[in-house]
Amino acid sequence: MIVLILPALILIGFIFGYPILRYIWISFHTSSVANGLIPQFNHGINWSRLINDARFWQDVLQTSRFAFVSVSLELVLAIAIALFLNQPFKGKGIIRAVSILPWALPTTIMALGWRWIFNSPYGPIDRIYNNLTGESLNLLSNPKITWIATVIADTWKTTPFIALIILAGLQTIPKDLYEAFELEGGTQFKALYKITLPMIIPYILISVVFRLAQAFGVFDLIQVMTSGGPAGSTESLGLYAYLNAMRFLDFGYSSTIMLGSFVLLIMGCLTVYCIFKMTKISIQK
Repeated sequence: MIVLILPALILIGFIFGYPILRYIWISFHTSSVANGLIPQFNHGINWSRLINDARFWQDVLQTSRFAFVSVSLELVLAIAIALFLNQPFKGKGIIRAVSILPWALPTTIMALGWRWIFNSPYGPIDRIYNNLTGESLNLLSNPKITWIATVIADTWKTTPFIALIILAGLQTIPKDLYEAFELEGGTQFKALYKITLPMIIPYILISVVFRLAQAFGVFDLIQVMTSGGPAGSTESLGLYAYLNAMRFLDFGYSSTIMLGSFVLLIMGCLTVYCIFKMTKISIQK
């Protein structure tokens, strides 16, 4: 059995393993424009710098906030949408196809559209708010609320992806379970809690972990909508790593930022997995 999958394991190890090992190696070297981009071993100075980098930890908090809020909203909306799309009604196929369009759009184009929607004073949201209150909302220039705009844009785009996965899980549930539960006097609400949610927890877990990884590594959406502003209030870890590599040409520290983010992401995903395991046990009881 191992012999049969060995070629695939070697290919996966090369595609994913080599870049990670390369990043680890660069993170222990100084590789910047200051030394002519020639890697020089620096005895872990990059990691010491990362631990004491206030901007890095600020971006950790901002990225975590973005990921947690956006994925939570997406999960709630996706479950509702999937439950609706799983019902029999005319035109279901067309509505399913249309509902996936936001996820199919390129992120850059989508972000440009939302940037115009939230624009002040010409965007429709700011115009409506101005007509009602006589003031400007300044959604993309207020450090306290700009992150909400990025969450709304991300939720609009990626909710269909989670809904698609959960819909696939709903369609694996035998109809006989609901019929038997109804005969025993169970209501639809109890069926949702006793049958539907326990059966789709694996699908929810897959979608949440996958989306959490995507949201924690967000770059293009932030870059297009806000460029990390205003005043760095929406800067993500991906954008911070990009700026160090492409603007400051400090590839050693950029690699350290990416690896640090990778470690934090693994810890976050393991935490989510443990929470879902405990939730599943609680529901089954």
